[in-house]
Amino acid sequence: MFEDDNDDIVLPEKLAIFRKGKEIFDLVMKVTDLFPEDNEYLVDVKGCMLSDAAQLTVKVAGAEAASLYDLKMENAAIIRKAARDLMVQQHSLEMFGFEYVEYYKMVRVLIEEYRILFIDWVAGFDKWDYIIDRWGLFNPPGVGPFDKDPDNDIPFRGYEEDP
Repeated sequence: MFEDDNDDIVLPEKLAIFRKGKEIFDLVMKVTDLFPEDNEYLVDVKGCMLSDAAQLTVKVAGAEAASLYDLKMENAAIIRKAARDLMVQQHSLEMFGFEYVEYYKMVRVLIEEYRILFIDWVAGFDKWDYIIDRWGLFNPPGVGPFDKDPDNDIPFRGYEEDP
């Protein structure tokens, strides 16, 4: 009866962007494991880096679970911020005296690969599956926060019981 319900569900783990995010997280984990535990600044930076790296997979999964364009774009914006924050962490590592800062260049290479996958992933969002974002941030092209909601024109008479 419901055998077609799961045909269009894509498991996030199957997506190249998710796998690349996992690869970035694993590498960030290895690099941050090299931080000296007695450097309180690097310990703080480690928490931020691991949190940002985790967002690269968590938010892909969240976006894939959502169908609405604005929810997908909201997750995409969080991913973009996390990835950009990771890119600039190399400066923090240098500033706080991390001995193996050159290893972080590998993370930056992976983030650039992730960025290319991200562009294609976002381009695949269904722009017709949306509700109007009244905040105006995540509407599909051509839709504004003050537009009339087309769903308001659908007559609703309630549920009528069969006679």
